[in-house]
Formats: sequence, structure tokens, C-alpha cells
Amino acid sequence: MATIEKVEHAPAERKANPLKSFITGGFGGICNVLSGHPLDTIKVRLQTMPRPAPGEQPMYRGTFDCAAKTIRNEGVRGLYKGMSAPLTGVAPIFAMCFAGYALGKRLQQTGEDAKLTYSQIFVAGSFSGLFSTLIMAPGERIKVLLQTQQGTGGERKYNGMIDCAGKLYKEGGLRSVFKGSCATMLRDLPANGLYFLSYEYLTNEYKRRYNRPNVDLLPAIVAGGLAGIFYWIGGMPADVLKSRLQSAPEGQFSGIRAVFKDLLKNDGIFALYRGFTPVILRAFPANAATFFGIELANAFFRRVAPDF
Repeated sequence: MATIEKVEHAPAERKANPLKSFITGGFGGICNVLSGHPLDTIKVRLQTMPRPAPGEQPMYRGTFDCAAKTIRNEGVRGLYKGMSAPLTGVAPIFAMCFAGYALGKRLQQTGEDAKLTYSQIFVAGSFSGLFSTLIMAPGERIKVLLQTQQGTGGERKYNGMIDCAGKLYKEGGLRSVFKGSCATMLRDLPANGLYFLSYEYLTNEYKRRYNRPNVDLLPAIVAGGLAGIFYWIGGMPADVLKSRLQSAPEGQFSGIRAVFKDLLKNDGIFALYRGFTPVILRAFPANAATFFGIELANAFFRRVAPDF
């Protein structure tokens, strides 16, 4: 029987291959963004909406109100604002994340068929956050600014990803472009650990129970969707702080600690899970799509390059 510390009765595995994971992770990431960006836009807008004055109604009453107002005021395309940044960077972001995870596993494996405990899998997953943050942080900064700006045409401050990056650099240099990097890492280290731990546990249980050498596509999709939910359960508070920090005017907050103090003082502890509904609605299909792409790519490699 598999325990939380050791994988037993699982089929032998080859030593982790970071290059292969780099390729398959990039393909999975593209599937993730295409399926989940509209709900990500709603999440960010709920997290960063202005604090209402006493007696006033909030800008958005919830997930569906935010979606309806966005579509009414900006059209369906409003839900896809900022998608150019993650779509452009998503292949290297997910590629680096999954390559970092494979490298984290490989550094802990003592032999070609050595199996890792689930504690080691969590460490390898957290290790992947170090790799992805380098690319993800500026993309997240640009995405958040594009998602939260209101208006159309000449009313907008930023006219797309390149324009936003250029203006950020002109206003504050690389420091402005990479604003929120520590917050991104604070989110991704534990959340990535939970993400990969839950996926590996679920797929290993499936392979053990049904005596399968590889996980089949449907179980991989379900496990990937559930892994996405575990990621956000662990990463949501840091994500709220990150979004507020990255969308705030220059000089408003000195760092993530100042954002946290302001949030507790004015909004309360439950604001750390603001936007949770669209996150969970998005998490399952988007991450199911991620692992659908990854397992599809793995099946391709097993067929055309079984020794890779």
C-alpha cells in the first residue's frame, strides 16, 4: 500500500529527464492558458478592485457580476485582456517549471530506477518554483496591469504587452518590470510542491491499483485538474498579495509585507481568498488541459523516441 512517505508497488521509472520535461511542459502550458485565461482575468479584477467608500457598493459583487460587467462594457474580448503576456511566455514558463521539477527529482535520485518519497517529490516541486519565477514574474506584472486597466482605445494607459513593458522600464527600470518577484516566489514554492505532490500521488495510486505501466489519458486529466485545485488552496493568499502589489501605483507599498498589513487593516483576513471562486472554476479545466497536453506529448515521445 502506498503511504504519504513512500511509493510502493509502482512500476519502475526511468531517471527524470529535464530536457524532455522542458518540451512537454511547454506544450502543456499553452493548453493551460488557452483554456483558463478568462477566469484568470476575473480573478485579478476581483483581487484588485478599488476599495468602496462607506455606503457604496463594490465595483463587482462577485464572479458572475464581474464577468457580466466586463462583457457589457468591453465585450467578450475584455475577458482575454493580458493574454498576450502569458501566451508569449507560457511555453518557457511551464517548460522551466517542469524542467526544474525533473531536475529537482534527478538531484535526489540515487539510481536510474530510484523512486522518491512523497516528501522528496514536494521538495522537487518547490524547487521548480525557483526556475519559473525568473520568467513568470515580469509576465505576471504585465498581465495584471493589462487585466486591471479599464476603458478602451485612447483611454487605456497600456496598448498591449510590448507597450506595457516599455513604459514600465521607462518609468522604473528593470525593478519596475520585475515588481512582485518575491511575492511570486512566495506563492510558487509551496504551491508548486502541492501541485506536483498531488498529481504524482493520484497517478501513482491509479497505476498501482490497475497495474498500469503508464497513466492513461483520462486519469491524467482528472489528476491534473485536482492538482490545480491543490495548487490554489496553498497559493491563493500569496497570489492576492502579489496582484495587489503589482497593480498598485509606484510608491504605494514598500513591499509584500506592507500590502499584507494594509489588507488586514482595511479588508480583513478573508480578503486573502478574494477571487477564490473564479480560481477554483478555472483551476480544474485549465490544469486538466495542462496535463492533457503533457501526457499527449509523453505518448508521442514513447512512440517516436522511446529512449529519450
